[in-house]
Amino acid sequence: MDIDETLLDEKARRTRDLLASFYSPIPSGSSNNPFSKHIPPDDINSSSFQPDQYMKIMARKCNLEGLLQKHVEMVAEIKNLDTDLQMLVYENYNKFICATDTIKRMQSNILGMEENMEQLLEKIMSVQSRSVSVNTSLCENREHIEKMHRTCNLLRKIQFIYDLPDRLGKCIKAEAYADAVRFYIGAMPIFKAYGDSSFQDCKRASEEAMAIIVKNLQGKVFSDSESMQVRAEAAVLLKQLNFPVDYLKTKLLEKLELSLTDVQFTPEVTKNEYPSAHEAAINEFVEAIRAFRVIFPDSEKQLVKLAQDLLTKYFLTIDAYVMTRICSEDLLGVLRVIWNDVLRLVEVLEDISLSNHSLEATKDAVKLYIRSAFSHLTQDISDHLLKVLKRGGAEEYSLEVALDASIKAVFDGGRNVLLDIHKILDDNLEIVDKLRELIIDWVQQGYQDFFRELEVQFLSFLGRNISSGTQTEGAQVDKAFPRLALDLAASFCHGSVGGYDHVLSFVPGVISQKFRATGEKFLQLYIKMRTQRIALLLKKRFATPNWVKHKEPREVHMCVDLFLQELKITGNEVKQILPQDLTKHRRADSNGSSASSRSNSFREEKEKLSRSNIQKGRSQQLLETHLAKLFKQKVEIFTKVEYTQESVVMTIVKLCLKSLQEYARLQTFNRSGFQQIQLDIQFLRTPLKEIVEDEAAMDFLLDEVIVAAVERCLDPIPLELPILDRLIQAKLAQHHDLISP
Repeated sequence: MDIDETLLDEKARRTRDLLASFYSPIPSGSSNNPFSKHIPPDDINSSSFQPDQYMKIMARKCNLEGLLQKHVEMVAEIKNLDTDLQMLVYENYNKFICATDTIKRMQSNILGMEENMEQLLEKIMSVQSRSVSVNTSLCENREHIEKMHRTCNLLRKIQFIYDLPDRLGKCIKAEAYADAVRFYIGAMPIFKAYGDSSFQDCKRASEEAMAIIVKNLQGKVFSDSESMQVRAEAAVLLKQLNFPVDYLKTKLLEKLELSLTDVQFTPEVTKNEYPSAHEAAINEFVEAIRAFRVIFPDSEKQLVKLAQDLLTKYFLTIDAYVMTRICSEDLLGVLRVIWNDVLRLVEVLEDISLSNHSLEATKDAVKLYIRSAFSHLTQDISDHLLKVLKRGGAEEYSLEVALDASIKAVFDGGRNVLLDIHKILDDNLEIVDKLRELIIDWVQQGYQDFFRELEVQFLSFLGRNISSGTQTEGAQVDKAFPRLALDLAASFCHGSVGGYDHVLSFVPGVISQKFRATGEKFLQLYIKMRTQRIALLLKKRFATPNWVKHKEPREVHMCVDLFLQELKITGNEVKQILPQDLTKHRRADSNGSSASSRSNSFREEKEKLSRSNIQKGRSQQLLETHLAKLFKQKVEIFTKVEYTQESVVMTIVKLCLKSLQEYARLQTFNRSGFQQIQLDIQFLRTPLKEIVEDEAAMDFLLDEVIVAAVERCLDPIPLELPILDRLIQAKLAQHHDLISP
């Protein structure tokens, strides 16, 4: 294929050169060609071709077979060139023959044309002369006819002017005011020219009739019983009569504003699929606007303002409707009605600002709906909780069940709000689809505000009831609030109570951190309430007796039982709600035994020191006590509270023992009072070991109470160990009988 294409290209080039050599007076291979020096002498197609040199080159390059093949090719090319040259000559010869024949025909056709043109000129001159003679003979009659025609037209106009009052009267009777206005406008030029002279009576009668027509047209324009189409036609006729346009425009605009009251929009328009009453009213209003635009083309701003007022009235109704706790279907229904009305108004007014105005108003309405949904959800949860806590027999009522119901209300309510919003997003309403991204942002912001408000309400609710406490709600509700605070702490911390482990997936990290911080607040609030209750009990214990005149101790004071009872209640509450830290519990047991042994050895050394130094001075005893405290192992008292049973109970015990120490420092004891404190504290060691996890810290704080009592005692002589053990064992046996089933 490449060889054939090469041969064809070479053939075409040779043909072009052949034609060029045939038609060009300058040979293609002349010496004037600046590129001729670049043509090799063995080029067979050039004028500088040298046959001898070409043969030498061919003999050197090719063998015998190659030379024979080249010979055959050259013979074929010579024949082809001869054929092409012959065809070229034949074609040019045919063209020359056709051109010669054409010239001959033109010469033969032109020979007779001059005679025909002369005959045509003679005929034209004859027609012209006859036309001049006809015009000359008919000139007088034509002028007379034209004069009579003008006179006839003038008589018709005069007759029309004389008949105009009667015609106007007939139009008034038939209420054909459009014809009357057309007749009068047609007669106005004559009245202006001759109304004060020849046609004075006709003009006066016509003006009286037109005054009646104008009055009737005004009545139609301002009549409420007439349709807007009739009123618009009357306004057009008045405008043609040069009636004051501004006055007419103002009055019609006032009528149009009053017609807005007929366009009633209530939420019930969605109940029967766009009722005919509302549809008829909005259709009439749209047609009125269309007619008004035709009458007053420059009234677009006023009409747009009027349409915006109508839409504003719509959305004010929606705002009030949204606050009545509606569902998404109701909201979409009223928005769909409004959007259909907006499309009709935009089609008539051709103003995009109405769509923008509606979009902004819809944005406010949907945002208000979302905010209202979360507000109702918050109120429902608050009302539910108050109802539970104010119910009679709150102590018998399961607070855990109540809290589970409240948490279920939170999640179910949140899920219902999401499903409601999804219905809005899934709807194909155009105006809502434009707000898709904003709605998602509003829902996320609404959930954040909802949980913040929920936290504030719970804290305010608990704080208010703690302050009022037993005065307003009674002892039963007062017992319920600490448990409620603990339940809320666990709920906000772990995000689940009673098996509700699902958490809203879109809640951002900020809200999760807020939940944990809120849980810590509620946990601290629970610890505070429980500690204050026990501290009040301990305060009464120290404030009631006269410690300076206290009698010898015979048994452990009943206040210790009350103290342990409160701790037992606290332990039961945290066991029901908070998890147990098994790792820390095992570590506390191992560490607690060693710490307890160290604390017991310290107490034995201290008691021996007290008995051996009874005769020493008080100042020396205090000095030795403080030195012993300095060399005792440092114990960390107040640590971070964890969401575990052991941590919460231990924190409450630490705070109560610390309060006990402070109360002891405020009193002055005699020997018997000091021994009573010693007996009570020593008894507490055994039951507290079963409650707390950090025995070292407990022993340290109990020792601090005894040290505080020693410092405030006038004669700090402790009980003998046998007596102390006997009293403690008796109390332990009694305590065991009380707690055994």
